[in-house]
Amino acid sequence: MANGQWYPPEWPDRIRALAEGTLTPVTPKRAATVMLLKDTGSGPAVHMLRRRASMAFAGGAYAYPGGGVDPRDDDHHVRWAGPTRAWWADRLGVDETAAQAIVCAAVRETYEEAGVLLAGPAPDAVVGDTTGDDWEADRAALVARDLSFAEFLDRRGLVLRSDLLGAWTRWITPEFESRRYDTWFFVAALPEGQRTRNASTEADRTVWIAPREAAAGYDKGELLMMPPTIATLRQLTEYGTAARALEAAPGRDLTPVLATARLVDGEIVLSWPGHDEFTKHIPTGGATA
Repeated sequence: MANGQWYPPEWPDRIRALAEGTLTPVTPKRAATVMLLKDTGSGPAVHMLRRRASMAFAGGAYAYPGGGVDPRDDDHHVRWAGPTRAWWADRLGVDETAAQAIVCAAVRETYEEAGVLLAGPAPDAVVGDTTGDDWEADRAALVARDLSFAEFLDRRGLVLRSDLLGAWTRWITPEFESRRYDTWFFVAALPEGQRTRNASTEADRTVWIAPREAAAGYDKGELLMMPPTIATLRQLTEYGTAARALEAAPGRDLTPVLATARLVDGEIVLSWPGHDEFTKHIPTGGATA
């Protein structure tokens, strides 16, 4: 039975072009995405959104809130709570300015797409309800990039709560893709007093779903997902609470996962190191198996 692995039809041609040296890989952009968790009576649920079918990249696929890093957040001073920027730089494998911007992107995208803000008026506090008109005006300005996240925090007098995030894994879009991202995946728990909503113009549906249930939907071919999404869902199934997932995050390996494509016996073999379930065998004619 076919599963729900997202697979663009143009990949075989692009893979062959890369192998032949006629395709120059695009430099990946830094990005961040957040697996937002909340506890239920039967274990944690994760917040997912379904990308609109009209989206050029992964249309119809289920994903987490996430997006690109805003370079304006690299060196603007941000009020910061939790592990230091130096700690995050070591954890993420980047310098301190990049670490700040990546963490800012994770928190900003969660606010932009889910209406949840991991920041507060003090290092030990988190804002409450963020659904008012004034909050929405600021969120819209962030989405339009009229306002950087660092500027937003300054305007509001807020402290970014980096201690509410845990870095989970890192995936880099394959070299043959036309849109490439170097993406850090984070876990976070839904703060008390806040609630999610579909605030994204890129999504037509949002759900709270148990990781095991979402993985089962993928296996049945009912839920379309990209490899990093289903891979992280499978990893989350072993944790009985959101807190336990967060506790496990600092010990997670952040070695980047990058798909490779090679020619074997007249067919292209596409694989993701450490994730054999995603291996694809592509005959030179272009059909997949």
